[in-house]
Amino acid sequence: MRLFATLATLVVLLFVAALLIGPAGIAPGTALRALIWGGDGPLTLVMREIRLPRALLAVMIGGSLGMAGAAMQGYLRNPLADPGLIGVSSSAALGAVLAIQTGLAATFAFGLPIAALSGALIGVTLVLVLAGPRGGALTLILAGIAISALAGALTALVLNLSPNPFAANEIVFWMMGSLSDRSMTHVWIALPLIAVGSLLLMRLPRALDALTLGEDAAAAMGINLIRLRLTVIFGTAAVVGAGVAVAGAIGFVGLVVPHLLRRYVGARPGQLLWASALGGAAMLLTADLAVRLILPARDLKLGVVTALVGAPLFLHLIYRTRREGL
Repeated sequence: MRLFATLATLVVLLFVAALLIGPAGIAPGTALRALIWGGDGPLTLVMREIRLPRALLAVMIGGSLGMAGAAMQGYLRNPLADPGLIGVSSSAALGAVLAIQTGLAATFAFGLPIAALSGALIGVTLVLVLAGPRGGALTLILAGIAISALAGALTALVLNLSPNPFAANEIVFWMMGSLSDRSMTHVWIALPLIAVGSLLLMRLPRALDALTLGEDAAAAMGINLIRLRLTVIFGTAAVVGAGVAVAGAIGFVGLVVPHLLRRYVGARPGQLLWASALGGAAMLLTADLAVRLILPARDLKLGVVTALVGAPLFLHLIYRTRREGL
């Protein structure tokens, strides 16, 4: 219980910091008054249409990615599993890239997120078709890797054949992931899918705890393995697809956060879901604050920061795990 209270307090503090810290240099009291009471000046616009959506998206996307990572690791019983393992993020990215390349994103305000969500839906459908309704965890992993590789290859092909250097440049920067220049419209686009996906994943604690004993034991305890598998896949697909649709590709959150918190919940997958949701929100809020404070004039991308922090940390975790196993 202490862990959850600590993480929840950290998320609240970081959320407030995300509202108060920015290049505008607004005094905290003035910023909060503009956010709460509003007004007609530009300060209210900055707080309600720039900082608030950015902070909300960091909590929504970070929390859902952390939860999805814990769910995938618990279901596959593999600490190296990642929400992008089933190919949803690559498929969503391909849909967004096609929207940018064809000009749909420029002519239609919702063109990019709709194309990204369509790509995610097609990707998860192909994974389910390839893996089959009763396929095992290994089949699901292989199907996800295949779809990820195919979507990545098609994305590279679009970039390679792009006749428009401006579109190619926009694609490259979008794929780095960012929460800048996002509005409440993006929040409302992502919120329904993230809410549905999170609700699906929240139903998994008992099933994931039972699965630690093995599939046969879980089935004997009344766990419907096919329903569990579909719940994990669709829940993960919903949150990852929504996140990629509005913020681009942001990696390592769902991979690193469950690793960091696993030892504090007794390695119980069910409790790790909630801890990883709070930890993921805290990690993405921290990374977004770093983006604002480090080279603010150079538009440092959020996905770059999470990778720079997450990759070395993950390597350290692998080294520590190997050392403890010796």
